[in-house]
Amino acid sequence: MLDGSNPNPSVERLARWAIWILGAAALVYLIAEHRPHLFGWLPYLIILACPLMHFFMHRRHHHRRGPSNHTERDSADHRS
Repeated sequence: MLDGSNPNPSVERLARWAIWILGAAALVYLIAEHRPHLFGWLPYLIILACPLMHFFMHRRHHHRRGPSNHTERDSADHRS
């Protein structure tokens, strides 16, 4: 039904809303019923977030291995 073969877009939209609502209900249930377990894992999740953020943030910087590559690229960009 969500593969795009359904010609009725309102049914697909309703299905997406149902999935989001069920996911939100599951999240509320987990937080309400398993709060001590979740808070026990919270320090580990914060520590795990540090290398993940480092990896995903530095992926966009396109680091070079020296200042010569950076200056050549900048001067080529300014000439054109």
